[in-house]
Amino acid sequence: MNTSTNHKTMLAIMVTAVFTFSSSVSAHSIHTGGIQTQTNSQALAPFDIIHTKVTTQGNVATFHIAVSGNAGEITPTPIGKLAGSDVFSYVWPLTLNSHAVGFEKDAGILALAITSHPDFDDTPLYDENGDGNKANDGNIWHSHWVVLAPNEKCGPNALGVVDIPKGEKPMLPKTWPGLPLLIDSPNYQPEFRGHDLNVKVRFNNIESLKSANFDGVTAGLRINTSAHSPLLCVKNVFDVASGDLSLPGKTNH
Repeated sequence: MNTSTNHKTMLAIMVTAVFTFSSSVSAHSIHTGGIQTQTNSQALAPFDIIHTKVTTQGNVATFHIAVSGNAGEITPTPIGKLAGSDVFSYVWPLTLNSHAVGFEKDAGILALAITSHPDFDDTPLYDENGDGNKANDGNIWHSHWVVLAPNEKCGPNALGVVDIPKGEKPMLPKTWPGLPLLIDSPNYQPEFRGHDLNVKVRFNNIESLKSANFDGVTAGLRINTSAHSPLLCVKNVFDVASGDLSLPGKTNH
């Protein structure tokens, strides 16, 4: 079985366990190409996906998600500590190999994620709110590459961000934030405008992305009490563009 098929199978198993799809109204007709999605009556409007698309121009890719409400309007409620805190996210799972963005080859399911989490900051190189403090702006929507894999410790058939075992030193992107996870903090700027979220990503070599498949997901993740229990799990899938995480989207289609 090839890498693309493995990714699709793992994602489909996870979503069957944690997500029930319900639709009512057709996606907005103004969106063309990509994955057109019916509205989901069970999802909050800011996370109710109606369109997902990935396009390229030169060596820059644009990742797009549109929702039925105002994208980015809702962020997690802070609890005042790291353990047990929530992360809200807009995610593009891809068949693109993890090595394409600086991780080890075949490390897991690569995904671009736009996240908000007010109880911690995982972008130590950047000052998103411009106040001179680089460690207090996790609540502001920001970008990550993450590598996901099935992890039973996150729940039956659930996914987690891949941990880095103590003492191991895998290949990591230059903007890795220092957490014991396969995560990158590349400072791509998310653009929220009404229903739409767009993120522009510059690639050194964009050819592999052009042949990649994708899907769109909105989800909640949770920080666990121990760094390796695992640290970050997908706990609640709000919506899935394809309905079944089959990754039907094709770049530039």
